[in-house]
Amino acid sequence: MRETPTYPTTPDGRYFVVKDRLWRATNPALSEHDQQFWVDQLMRARRNVGVATRANDQASEIAARAAVDAAKRALGERGPVWWTDGAPDLNRKLVSNTPYKAWYLQTRVPKAQERMGKSPTDTK
Repeated sequence: MRETPTYPTTPDGRYFVVKDRLWRATNPALSEHDQQFWVDQLMRARRNVGVATRANDQASEIAARAAVDAAKRALGERGPVWWTDGAPDLNRKLVSNTPYKAWYLQTRVPKAQERMGKSPTDTK
């Protein structure tokens, strides 16, 4: 079985980081049942995108992509943010351009520092 990679999650749980980019996490207020339902829907829709793309079936691909979007919105990964403190949505932003930069540098030293143009010995 394929091993699932783990990605660092911001201290507030709003994002995880992949290739130095923030991605919005699933709404933690969803019940386990609801989360699993929508993850199942998302996986099914993603498979359907692939099938439609390989078949060059544009109508089915459009419908499948809409189903992906609906599932991601239900999971809280797209659309309105699920937190209520008024913080902006930083989804898809480079972590180096966000308030999470210092946290990320601490969690990913020295690789993140190198990618962000810092030497591991820099303290600023």
